[in-house]
Amino acid sequence: MFAAFPALPARRVLFVHAHPDDETLTTGGAIARYAADPDTACVVVTCSLGEEGEVIPPELRELAPDRGDQLGGYRVHELAGALAALGGPAHRFLGGLGRWRDSGMEHGEGTRAVTPAVLHPRALAGPGTFEEQLAQLLAVVDELRPQVVVSYADDGGYGHPDHVRAHTLTTAVAEARPDTVARVFHAVRSRSELDAGLASIKGLPGMPFRFPEPDELPSAPDAVVTTRLDVSGHRAALVAAMRAHATQIAVWESDGPEGAVAFAMSNDVAQPLIDVEEYVLASGAGPAPADDLFAGLG
Repeated sequence: MFAAFPALPARRVLFVHAHPDDETLTTGGAIARYAADPDTACVVVTCSLGEEGEVIPPELRELAPDRGDQLGGYRVHELAGALAALGGPAHRFLGGLGRWRDSGMEHGEGTRAVTPAVLHPRALAGPGTFEEQLAQLLAVVDELRPQVVVSYADDGGYGHPDHVRAHTLTTAVAEARPDTVARVFHAVRSRSELDAGLASIKGLPGMPFRFPEPDELPSAPDAVVTTRLDVSGHRAALVAAMRAHATQIAVWESDGPEGAVAFAMSNDVAQPLIDVEEYVLASGAGPAPADDLFAGLG
């Protein structure tokens, strides 16, 4: 049994993420919300250590895969800090610490990511690895028995092969355990919320990041969104969690009365911190809940 839960609460949610920082960037508000609920068991699975990530701070760039190749171990430390900031959900690495390696990515059309031509032997997205990974995730599901499982849409949000693999694993787990998993959600960001968030930070004095070109940031059509969570009460936790991922995320907070927060990855493209997280009910019991991943479940 998960050490964090001497007895499993009535509500149980599992977040499946590809790399350290994905949990914060895509579902950090939901994790903070449900980790704070004593009636909910909140568990995060991270599938790799993020060894292939680019490093933002110059003083840490020797950690990079083309230099010291120590980034994965450092990101374990960053992830621990981020999860603590989000309220301390239970956590597992898929298959154990270091079993699967970040597959990396190459740049495709526009902002799309594609699978590299050559993969590390332990790459998460490698051929012939799916069944072992599925068994490992099923072991977590059989222990936690989550009614709700959260991951990415079929394209992983922007095509990263590890995000796609996390989606495929999550889908397969839900299909294999229909009596356990009642709902699967995909984390998305709608066009309208993204546009509103960008408008709130555009032109703010002192922002150090480049404002994105039209359609440079990935988004989903508004019509696909089924569930919106107000996470404004967890804004401080989200900022602290992003700052914990210092190799991957740069954070800027406005000094002005607007209190805006912007962040950027290694591409230096500004993104807004949005007070609403959006999800698509991909499968399971309906009707789709408006503002709680568990709403309507017995």
